[in-house]
Amino acid sequence: MKWLVLIPLFITVFETNVVLSAEPTFHTAPIFPAQGKHTHGSSLVECPNGDLLACWYHGSGERNANDVVIQGARLKRDTRAWSEPFLMADTPNLPDCNPVLFVDRQKRLWLFWVVVRANRWERSILKYRVAHDYAGNGAPNWSWQDIIILKPGKNFAENLRKGFRELQVDDGVWGEYALPFQKLIVAAAEDPVKRQVGWMTRIHPVQLPSGRILVPLYSDGFVQCLMAVSDDDGKTWNASRPIVGLGASQPTIVQLKSGQLKTFHRDDGALPKRAQSSTSDDGGLTWSVARDTDIPNPGSSLEVIVLTDGRWAMAFNDTERGRHRFAVAVSDDEGQTWKWKRHIERARRGEGGFSYPSLIQASDGHLHVTYSHKRTGEGATIQHAAFNVEWVTKAK
Repeated sequence: MKWLVLIPLFITVFETNVVLSAEPTFHTAPIFPAQGKHTHGSSLVECPNGDLLACWYHGSGERNANDVVIQGARLKRDTRAWSEPFLMADTPNLPDCNPVLFVDRQKRLWLFWVVVRANRWERSILKYRVAHDYAGNGAPNWSWQDIIILKPGKNFAENLRKGFRELQVDDGVWGEYALPFQKLIVAAAEDPVKRQVGWMTRIHPVQLPSGRILVPLYSDGFVQCLMAVSDDDGKTWNASRPIVGLGASQPTIVQLKSGQLKTFHRDDGALPKRAQSSTSDDGGLTWSVARDTDIPNPGSSLEVIVLTDGRWAMAFNDTERGRHRFAVAVSDDEGQTWKWKRHIERARRGEGGFSYPSLIQASDGHLHVTYSHKRTGEGATIQHAAFNVEWVTKAK
């Protein structure tokens, strides 16, 4: 465990202005001791009472291991020790993966995750649970559970076709027995069954000022993204138009001061390995094609959030190859540049992996991130880091 002692705020007076400044603070610890099973894909929220609630999936593997369940743990306010892990969800004899936690404007807790059918990501079914009572110990008291089956319309295939044309995809060399990628994807999109399954969670949903909820989703079958959209506080869900990209996956959403929405994506495509980005001007119903940014990405998820002071924070692997470096960066120009960056974890390539962040800002202003943590010879855990913005911006 490593940590810096919290230092109180001090006041700097200059002429008639009073400026509050904070010394850097940082603390990190595993949620549970490193162990031999696969544990990955965490999600984190702050409860209304100030407690933190985290979840992740845990088992013998991922989609091919039928013992995978969703586990959780709590960090009570003003404490440093996480509770013992407890069960959050389990579909018997099927893998439960990619859990995502979300607290809506009614203070209800949502858990979204996927159940993997036939051990294939592209056959996954999206499930959710809702709890009104979740402030105690152990698992929340779930009051409702259901599945979400989205129905992207017949224009889904045409939207993909138009997006590929806009991206000017080069077909390269092919034959009738080996059609280009985009033709195979468009052909699959004509199948209404394939359009309705395989949409998976990874990053926090957002609720817009209008009340609209957007749940960012991606498909390993189509290698494309879209949003599950609800305008009635989660009673019904519809699919946005797809975010068309070349390997754009696992979107994270932020809203600009102008009201425009922006996504950042994991890059599962060809070189150069860069986080991709898309925009929406209509509240997430339609999206531009996803294009490369200058942010390096090794094919690993990242999360970007808007801080209470208007700056943005990003947790990510700042490499094009490997997950051995894990950093947080801060932008003061809505993601055009990232002026400050500091590493939370570093290791030699092949000797450690730190990935899949879940990033939040708590009500006291501190940032919290949970992430998958594994060092050679130590086993795997979910790590929790807590720090203030100054820890990043005042890094020496």
